[in-house]
Amino acid sequence: MNLLIIHQNFPGQFLHVALAALSRPGIVVTAIGRDTASGVYGIRLFRYHSIRKTSSYGHPYLHKYEEAILDGQQVLGVLIRLKQKGYRPDVILGHPGWGETLFVKDVYPEIPLIHFCEYYYHSKGADMDFDPEFPCAVDASSRLRLLNSMHLLNLEQCDIGISPTHWQRSLFPTTYQSKIQVVHEGVRLQSPGPVAVASVKLPSGHVIKAGQSVVTYVARNLEPYRGFHSFMRSIPYIQAECPDAKIVIVGGDGVSYGRMPLGYESWRSKLLAELNVDLSRVHFTGKLPYATYRAILQVSKVHVYLTYPFVLSWSLLEAMASGCVVIGSDTAPVQEVIVDGENGLLVDFFDSEAIAGKVCSVLETPEGFDLIKRSAESTASRFDVKHGLKGYFDIFDRVAAGRDYK
Repeated sequence: MNLLIIHQNFPGQFLHVALAALSRPGIVVTAIGRDTASGVYGIRLFRYHSIRKTSSYGHPYLHKYEEAILDGQQVLGVLIRLKQKGYRPDVILGHPGWGETLFVKDVYPEIPLIHFCEYYYHSKGADMDFDPEFPCAVDASSRLRLLNSMHLLNLEQCDIGISPTHWQRSLFPTTYQSKIQVVHEGVRLQSPGPVAVASVKLPSGHVIKAGQSVVTYVARNLEPYRGFHSFMRSIPYIQAECPDAKIVIVGGDGVSYGRMPLGYESWRSKLLAELNVDLSRVHFTGKLPYATYRAILQVSKVHVYLTYPFVLSWSLLEAMASGCVVIGSDTAPVQEVIVDGENGLLVDFFDSEAIAGKVCSVLETPEGFDLIKRSAESTASRFDVKHGLKGYFDIFDRVAAGRDYK
């Protein structure tokens, strides 16, 4: 089987799939990505350069659309050259979010195209109107309609879609949901080492140890989309009620989804200026090597995961697998994973005092949450990468054999 993977930041969400395909006999993997993509050792990656020559005279709503078309044309050129050299994929897997797959069918109309259906925008009822502290601009709804029109083109031309959660699938138009299957790509849930972690040295030199009242919060970047402001506002309450708590915050100072705060270099600096926090008991680590991050989760007693109604982070599942009690926001799609009081605790995203109360209830009586921790580990095991890989490769095999898509 010739598997072609198209992803702007290859491998992106397709890391596990790419590695598994690389090791499977009979599968040859080829990839297309931007010239900034990291790539995967052993997989031939055809890189394209993003032109980004959007016109300053065009309508502002069309700028991102034009960028998507330009990237799609760059990928089109790569595909034409590959076809001229005799390359023919059996299956094409792509992330359509940036327009790269817009013209795939113009080169390979008969080849099954599988799209990663990550998110379909809504101006109401999802992330855009969720946080009253950051209201949407008046024209946000109109802008989203234009962005979604590209996704509609992608939905029309793909043969099968894959969405990680049922809630994410439910965001797509009902007309197309029948072609979208729910398969979470999976995360590696094995412990970082064969022996339980006893201590972790943080970049600052501070050492945290198993058995201490360690509270963790993780996000790729510390920003409101992942509830950083709500968590930071819970810290004064945590410190007042649980003075022994060691709070470890993992993540960068950029933004992944939202915007930087006005007048501040980061959301961390803004929140620290707003709050009275004892920084001797709060440890900002920045971004960490994966093994260090997993080790921190292992020594954590309680992990806080907050998110707007948006895509689900791998960190939630990794925390549930690590033996700590997870407190999650009562938002979609967290509600698909955590059942309050059974395998974790759910809390109002905006109620910082309630977040602190649940954190301290765990720290004060950790033995009372043993069943919840064991149930969380069992839940996380359902998201092990081996299950995600089985789902993906079952789809590859079916469509390559001409079933389930024509």
